Amino acid sequence: MESRDQSETPEPRPGSGREPGPEHAWGAVQPPPPPTRPPSAGPPPPGAVPRAVAAGLLSLSGLGLGHVLVRRWGRAAVSWAATALLLLVALPADPDGVPAALVAGYLLLLVLVGADAARIALRTGFGRWPRPVVAALLGLLLLAVPVGGTLAYGSARDEAVEEELLGRLEEGDALVAKAAKSSFLLSAPDYRFALTLYRSLAEDHPGSRAAALVPERLEAYYAAVATPYRAKKHCAAVEPLTYLRTLPGSVDPELLGDLAGWPDTPLAESLYGCGVSRLAGTGPDSGGKELGTLLRTFPESTQAGQVGPAVSGKVRQQVAGLKGADPCTVTGQLRRTSTLVAELPETSVPTLGRQADDGVRDGVYACGVDEFRDKRFADARKTLTDFADTYKEDGRRGHARDIAIAAEIAEARPSAGKRLPGSGKPGGPRMELVISNGAPNDVEVLYTGPVTGTVKLKACGSCERFSSEATGAARACRASGTSYPKARVRLPAGEYHFLYKHGTGATAAADSYASGSSVTSGYSYTSCTYVIERDPYGLDLPLPTLPDLLKPAYAP
Repeated sequence: MESRDQSETPEPRPGSGREPGPEHAWGAVQPPPPPTRPPSAGPPPPGAVPRAVAAGLLSLSGLGLGHVLVRRWGRAAVSWAATALLLLVALPADPDGVPAALVAGYLLLLVLVGADAARIALRTGFGRWPRPVVAALLGLLLLAVPVGGTLAYGSARDEAVEEELLGRLEEGDALVAKAAKSSFLLSAPDYRFALTLYRSLAEDHPGSRAAALVPERLEAYYAAVATPYRAKKHCAAVEPLTYLRTLPGSVDPELLGDLAGWPDTPLAESLYGCGVSRLAGTGPDSGGKELGTLLRTFPESTQAGQVGPAVSGKVRQQVAGLKGADPCTVTGQLRRTSTLVAELPETSVPTLGRQADDGVRDGVYACGVDEFRDKRFADARKTLTDFADTYKEDGRRGHARDIAIAAEIAEARPSAGKRLPGSGKPGGPRMELVISNGAPNDVEVLYTGPVTGTVKLKACGSCERFSSEATGAARACRASGTSYPKARVRLPAGEYHFLYKHGTGATAAADSYASGSSVTSGYSYTSCTYVIERDPYGLDLPLPTLPDLLKPAYAP
C-alpha cells in the first residue's frame, strides 16, 4: 500500500461542486464573484426611450398617469393631491385669480413628476406596456386637460371680473338713486363717489360690459343731479348745476360727450330765475349773487339780457309801493335791490345803479314822513335827519329838516306832532319874537307851527342859576348892565310849539323844556330863558323853567 502524507491538500474533484475553503476543508461553497457593474448602468431595456417619453407626457397632465404606468402609486398620489389642492384653491373662479406662487409651484411639480416618471420608465422593463407611441399620443392628448382647464378657468375668471364690475356699476346706481331723494348739500358725497365708480369703470376697464354701460349711466347721473332744475326749483338747482359744469375738468370729455356742455343753459336759467325771485324777498339774499354770476359767466346768454329790464321793473314797482300803507318796508326792499345792483357788473347794467339809488332816496323820505304820521317821532327824527345829511342836493332836504325838528319837539310835546310842518312859506305879516338867554349855558330853541326852525344862543357868562321859579321869573334877563345873548325870529301868526335845549351836558329830561303859545298879528314877543337849581341830593343838576315863555312886551 502507498502511504499518503495527510498534510497534503487534496485536489478538488471536478464537478463535485466543492471547493476548498479558507481552512482548505472540503464541501465549503464560495459565493459567486460580484458583477463588474450594476444592472442600471447598462444599456436601457429595449423600447425604454419611447416608454420614458410616454410616461413623462402622461405625468404632465397632472393626473399622475405616468407613475401609474410604471406602478409607482405613491408618486401618482402626489400628483393627485397637488391637482386637487390647485382645484380647491382655484374654484370657484375669483376675480383675483389663483396666487402666482401657487401656480408656479404647481407647474414646477408637474415638470418634476414628469421627469421622475420618465426616469423610472427608462430604467425599468415591464411585461405588459401599451404601445409607446400610443401612450405618447395619449399623453399629448391629455395635455389638453390642463390647457383646456386653464382656458376655461381664464374665461370663468373673466366672467367673475365682469360680475364684480357690474356690481360696482350697481353700487353707483344705488348711490345716485339715494342721492336724488335728498338736497344736493346732503347728497353731494354720494354723487361724487358714484362718479368715481363710473369713471374708474370707463377708464380702468374700457373693454368690460360695465364700461359699455357707463355713458348711459352718466345720462341718468346728470338727470338725477339736475332734479331741482326739472322741478323748477331754481335756487336749489344752482349749486348742483354748477357742480355738473365742473365735471369736464375731472372726467374725460370724450366719455361725457354732449353732456359736457349740457349744464350751461339750465344753469343760466336757474341763476336768472333764482336772482329775480329774490328781488322782492325779505331775507339777506337779494339775488345779486346769482344775477352777478349770470352776467359774468354767461354774458351773451338770453337770460343775461333779461337782467336789466327785470331789475329796472322791480325798482319801479317798489317805488310805486312807497305810496302804500308801509313805505318803510318798501324802503327796506329798495335798499336790498340797491345792494343787488351794486353786486352786478356795471358794464352790463349801466343805468340800474342810479335808478336804484334814486328809489332808496325816495323811500327814506317817504318812510320818515310815514313815521311822523304814525307818531313814531324818535324814528322820524332819525330817519329824516339822516336823509338831510345824506342827500344834500335833494330839493326835499329843507322840508325833511323841518319835519325832523317838529318830531323832536313832539317827543316832549306830542301836540306838536298833530300835523306835518308845511313845505312852503306862508304869506302875510310876521311878528317878531326876541329870545334872550339868561342862563349860564348855551341854548338851542326849536319851534314849529306855521313855520318851523331853530335858533341857537350862546351862554350868558355873567348869568347865574336861580334857586326857585319865582326868583327866576322876577330877576331873569333884568340885571342892569348885563348884555344878554339875543336872537330875533319873525313868525307869521298861528299856534307854535317850542323846545328849549340847554347845552349843559345833563340828560334831555333834565335839560330840555317844551311849551306852546299863540302868535297873534300886531304883537311883538319877548322870551327869556333861565335855569333854576333844584339840588335835594347835592347833585347840582340844572333844571330849566320858562313860566312866561311868550309874554307880550306891549300891545298895539
